[in-house]
Amino acid sequence: MHRILGFKLGAIALLIVLLLVPLSMIGGLVSERQYQREGVLQDIARSASYRQQITGPILVMPYTKVWHEWKTHDKTGERYQEERQSRGRLYFLPERFVLNGKVATELRARGIYQALLYRSDNQVSGAFKLPARLGLGDDLGFYRFQAPFLSVGISDVRGISNDLQLRLNGTTLSFAPGSGDERFGSGVHAPLPVLDSQGSQGSQVLEFAFDLKLQGTEQLSVTPVGRDSRVELSSDWPHPSFVGEYLPSQREVSAQGFKAHWQTSFFATNLEQALQDCVRKASCQGLTARNFGVSFVDPVDQYLKTERAIKYALLFIGLTFAVFFLFEVLKRLAVHPVQYALVGMSLALFYLLLLSLSEHLGFATAYTISAFASVSLIGFYVSHVLRSGLRGSAFGGLLAALYGLLFGLLSAEDYALLMGSLLVFGVLGSVMVLTRKLDWYGVGKPAAMPANDSQ
Repeated sequence: MHRILGFKLGAIALLIVLLLVPLSMIGGLVSERQYQREGVLQDIARSASYRQQITGPILVMPYTKVWHEWKTHDKTGERYQEERQSRGRLYFLPERFVLNGKVATELRARGIYQALLYRSDNQVSGAFKLPARLGLGDDLGFYRFQAPFLSVGISDVRGISNDLQLRLNGTTLSFAPGSGDERFGSGVHAPLPVLDSQGSQGSQVLEFAFDLKLQGTEQLSVTPVGRDSRVELSSDWPHPSFVGEYLPSQREVSAQGFKAHWQTSFFATNLEQALQDCVRKASCQGLTARNFGVSFVDPVDQYLKTERAIKYALLFIGLTFAVFFLFEVLKRLAVHPVQYALVGMSLALFYLLLLSLSEHLGFATAYTISAFASVSLIGFYVSHVLRSGLRGSAFGGLLAALYGLLFGLLSAEDYALLMGSLLVFGVLGSVMVLTRKLDWYGVGKPAAMPANDSQ
C-alpha cells in the first residue's frame, strides 16, 4: 500500500517539475513579446521625440579678461609689460523661476502596440537679479564682455512645436537653435543686447518670459534653476508617477487627470554649487540630475502582469493537484497520472491564452475569458474522471476561486506575499481538517468499480 501511495505522490511531483518546461517556454515568449513591444515604442519615440527635460534658462556672459604682467628682458635686463588674455564665461541662475504647464496625452498605435505621447503647453517666466559689478568687484575693469545670451537646455529639440520668442524687460527677442553652451547639451538660446555698463551701476533685474510647446514620450522633467522655483503641471492623464529628486508639495490625482505643484529653493537644491562644478569640471551631470517631474505610466502592462502570473504558476498548479488528490483519496477513486498531466497542461495553457488575448483586449477581460475557458474545460473533464457531475462542478468552483485569488494577488502587489501566505495556510488547514480521520494505510486499496459508485 505504501508503495502505491509513494508512487502516486512521486508521479505528481514529477509532473509538476515537467510542467515547468512549458511554463518556462511561455515565460520566454512573454519576454520576447515584451522586447518587441519596447522596440516598437522606441521606433515611435524615434519618429516623434523622446522623454523631455527642461534645464534653464541660464544667463551666460562670455568675456575676455585682459591684464598686463611685468617681464624682464633676458638680454638687456629691462622691464616691460606684456599683455595677457584669457577667455571664459560668467553664469547666472534666475532669482525667480516659474513654470506652468498643461499636458495633453494621446495614444499612437503601430500594429497591436501603443505608445503614449504627450504635448505640453508651458509658460515660463521669472527674473534674474545680477549683482553689482557682476560680483567681480574691482576686477571688473579687466573684463571685456561679448553679447550675453539666455540658454535653455531641452533634451530633445525635435519636440519643440512653436516659434520661441523671449520677452525680456518689455522687449521681444527671438530664440536661436542650440543651447549656445555645450555644457547644457541640446536646446535653444536667445542672444541678448549688451547689458547696461555690464552691471557696474548696481544690481540689475531682468524680467523674462516665454512660451514653450513641447512634445515627448514617457516622461517630462524640469530642473529647478531658480533661487525660488515654482512649477505647476496639470494633465488629463489619471495615472502619474512623480519622479526625480523632489516630490510635489501639493498634488491632486483623479480619474480626470492630475495637478501637481512643486516649490524649491537654493537651500534645498544647492544648484549654485552644482553649476560651479559644471563649469569647472565641464560635466553637468550633477546639475541636470537635480530635477523633478512626472512619468506617464501605463497601468495596464499586460506583459508585466502575465509575467507575474507565471511566477505564481507553480503554487497554482500545486494547489490544484492537491485538491485533485484530495478528491481522489476521500472518494477512493483511482486517477491515473496521465489525467493529472492533462489537467496540468490545461492549467499551463491558461497562461498562453492570457498572453495572446491581453494583446488585443484589456488584461482584466483577457484574464476573465482565459480563466472561464480553463475552468470550463477542466471542470468538464474532471466530472468524468471523478465520475460525478457534482464533483466536477465542485472542483471547477474551487478552481474558479483559485483564479480569483490569483487575480487578487496580481492586483494587490504590495500585499501579494501576505495574501499568498494566507492562501497556502488556508489550503493546508483545509486538507488537514478534511483528512483528519482518513486511513492513509488504506489509500492504496483498489478503487471502487464504476457500477458500484453509481448506485
